[in-house]
Amino acid sequence: MADNEEIDLGESGEGGESEESKKKGGGIGGLLPTLLKFIGIGLGALVLIVTVAVITYNILNKSGKTQTAVPQTEAYIAVKPVYSSFTLIGDVNARTKDAVPWNLVVNLIIQYDLGDTATNSELIARQYELRDFIRRYFSSKYAADMRPDNEPRLKQEIREQLNTQVLDKARAREILFDKLELMEGN
Repeated sequence: MADNEEIDLGESGEGGESEESKKKGGGIGGLLPTLLKFIGIGLGALVLIVTVAVITYNILNKSGKTQTAVPQTEAYIAVKPVYSSFTLIGDVNARTKDAVPWNLVVNLIIQYDLGDTATNSELIARQYELRDFIRRYFSSKYAADMRPDNEPRLKQEIREQLNTQVLDKARAREILFDKLELMEGN
């Protein structure tokens, strides 16, 4: 029995040492591949997240274009634009609406978008309608309405009525008075 015990002790002693050596050697050897595996998974996830974020950002921004469109109205335009001028109307004579009518001579300039040939063609074609419109417009006003401090309001009214009542596709952008003379009538 002693021989068996020695053998068992020897085997268990050798077995104990070999298991410890396997755990130590296997632990370090097994730890490095596991650590590299987790580092690889982390880097792969990071690359995937960055790629998805960049693609999503580019899709939402439509390759650098902004999504929000800023309206281009006169309130947002810092520099006053340059317009083409229509001056073929000439002097228009009218009488005011007063009890004792005043004589009025007006020559106005219609400004429209630069290089807009369709507007120019329409203004030329409607030249006589424009003269008649101007005569009717000023005939419906009183002499007190023609004061210099009322000119901006007059210009705005003329522009709005031209764009809505007289012109089809053309758009007047500004109205200027080349001449606005008011004389007491007989």
